[in-house]
Amino acid sequence: MFSILYGQMKIMNKIFIFFLIIIGIAMINKVNANAYKFSFNSIDGKIVNLKDFKGKPILIINTASLCGFTNQYADIELLYDHYKEDGLVVIGIPSNDFGNQELSSNTKVKEFCTTNFDISFLLTEITKIKGQNGHPFFKWIKQEAGFLAFPKWNFYKYLINNKGELVSWYTSTTNPKSDKIQKELQKLMYE
Repeated sequence: MFSILYGQMKIMNKIFIFFLIIIGIAMINKVNANAYKFSFNSIDGKIVNLKDFKGKPILIINTASLCGFTNQYADIELLYDHYKEDGLVVIGIPSNDFGNQELSSNTKVKEFCTTNFDISFLLTEITKIKGQNGHPFFKWIKQEAGFLAFPKWNFYKYLINNKGELVSWYTSTTNPKSDKIQKELQKLMYE
C-alpha cells in the first residue's frame, strides 16, 4: 500500500514540476513578447531596431503609394509633426501585398512620399506582410491581438507603448488624426 502511494506521489511530483516548467516558459515568452525584438530595413538600407525606441510610443502603419487611402500620408505626417517633440516615433512600412498598390522600387516609393507628402517620419523598404515570408512583426500582431488585427488592406495602424507592448490597432478607415488615435497617444505620452 505504501509503495503504491509513494509511486503516485512521484508521478504527481513529476506532473507538478512539468506544469511549473511550462508556466515558467510561458512567463518568459510573455516578458519577451514585445515589439522590441523586431527590426526592419529602412528605405535607405539602414537597420531600424524597434528596441532603439524604448521609452517612446511607436505608431506603425503598413502603407502603399497607389491606394485609395494613400492620402492618409498627409495626416500621418501632421500627426508626427504634432507629437514628435513629445517622443512619438512613426514608421511607415510600404508593402505590395494588398492589391499590388506599391511602386516597383524603394527609390520610387521614397521619391513619391517626399515629393507628394514631404514625409519626414521613418519609412522601411518595401516589405512582405502576408504569407509564410511575411515580416515577423505582423505575425506577432496576429498572435498578440488576433486575426482581426492582422492587416486586411493598406494603412492598418498599430500603436506600441513605451514598454514595447501593442496597446491598440486601427483599420484602414481610421484616420490617423482621429479622436481615437489622438486620445490613445495623449494617454501614452502625458499620463
